Amino acid sequence: MLKIIIEKELKEILGSTKFVFTFAVCSALILLTFYVGAKNYQINKSQYDASVEGNIRSMQNVTHWLMIQHKIFLPPLPLSSLVGGVSNDIGRNISMAGTGELTAAESKYNEEPIYAVFRFLDLDFLFQIILSLFAILLTYDAVNGEKERGTLALAFANPVPRDKYILGKLIGSFAALSIPLIIPILLGFLILPTMGVPMTGQEWLKLVFIIFTGFLYFGVFLCLSVFMSIVMKQSSGSFLMMLVIWIMSVVVLPRVSVILAGRAVDVPSVDEVNSKKAKYNSQVYEDQFKKMAAFKTNVQGQAAFQEFQKFMGELQDESAQKMKEFTQKINEERSNRQAVQQNLAFNISRISPSACFSLAATNIAGTSLGLINDFMEQATAYQDVFKKFQEAKTGAAGGGGIVIITRSNDEKEKNIDPKELPQFKYNPPDFGKALGKSIIDLVILIVLNLVFFFGSFIAFLKYDLR
Repeated sequence: MLKIIIEKELKEILGSTKFVFTFAVCSALILLTFYVGAKNYQINKSQYDASVEGNIRSMQNVTHWLMIQHKIFLPPLPLSSLVGGVSNDIGRNISMAGTGELTAAESKYNEEPIYAVFRFLDLDFLFQIILSLFAILLTYDAVNGEKERGTLALAFANPVPRDKYILGKLIGSFAALSIPLIIPILLGFLILPTMGVPMTGQEWLKLVFIIFTGFLYFGVFLCLSVFMSIVMKQSSGSFLMMLVIWIMSVVVLPRVSVILAGRAVDVPSVDEVNSKKAKYNSQVYEDQFKKMAAFKTNVQGQAAFQEFQKFMGELQDESAQKMKEFTQKINEERSNRQAVQQNLAFNISRISPSACFSLAATNIAGTSLGLINDFMEQATAYQDVFKKFQEAKTGAAGGGGIVIITRSNDEKEKNIDPKELPQFKYNPPDFGKALGKSIIDLVILIVLNLVFFFGSFIAFLKYDLR
């Protein structure tokens, strides 16, 4: 009996004009999403390679390692074009110095502001907006629509158990709507390597779980639509209710959560923090100049220069350490407040399945807010490597604001070889770490599926078939 009901549901949905039209549109958008994502990766990779090469060229005529203006760059991630997250909002390069605070600059939206207005077509948008509406449009009248058409009473003119009927309808609806979508998604998978997107085993695993998360989100709206078609007497009422729920979930709740968290937790602005840093920095350099003015030596000539160089190195290290400790303290205070605010916003937004999907997908793809911290942490670790490299080459580290370079009269200037610089390589979170960050949202989506699935099941057992 269950098999017959599932087959009946499959035939009804797959044979409807509404399904054919919406499936064609969704398939085209899925393929377009993968194509545009792969094309964007090609463009971003080309820009990244050009930036790295330009950085090397800018140092080719420099004659001393303390005079270089070195930058490191955030490479485009293979999945960032499929799940954008914050990857286009954050700065992609950092001016590197042996000491001092690091700041990321030049985001994608800063260079091409039109994308900030319209954003990119990616899987986050596709599942959140298009496929959730696809689920609603094809299941909002799953039960009450059949009652209005008289086919429900006709079905139960036969000895059909209610539990098997609703179970078959839920399973059949999900199979009819989700399985056909796998075809364009698999074709999209083929587009990525064809267009040169370097997908490792880890990246493929992440992408599969993003799609799995998308189907969980898809299932929430499908089960909820069936539930509404049972509890609402008319199909027009269930459609209107689902439209309101969709708007609240996708548009309203995520934005309200940010507003509420912003009001509840006060975070100092970047300008306020920078003002405090600038004030303390002035004090540090004022003390540094006083110590420079008080410097005395009993030797002369080259020995005096060497002693002064050593003194300046120690003074620079002392000033840099003071500034580093103050910067770390004030940044940590702001970061802690910001983390509390972000966690509050995320927890409030998790009322919405749309927010749960977005948070899970960006965490798995490595394009969540954690990308900012990961990039900066790895840049800070590289700064220590860069400092040791400069010290090995010159005996001092750049970035302290004062550079003293001495040469003997017979010393011939020679251009440095910038290819000797240690390379910066960004390592995205592995699959296990990414999955761990998204586990809460995955559990919520699974629970919502079960709640609405069993809610529909129980509600139909009491449904008035007349």
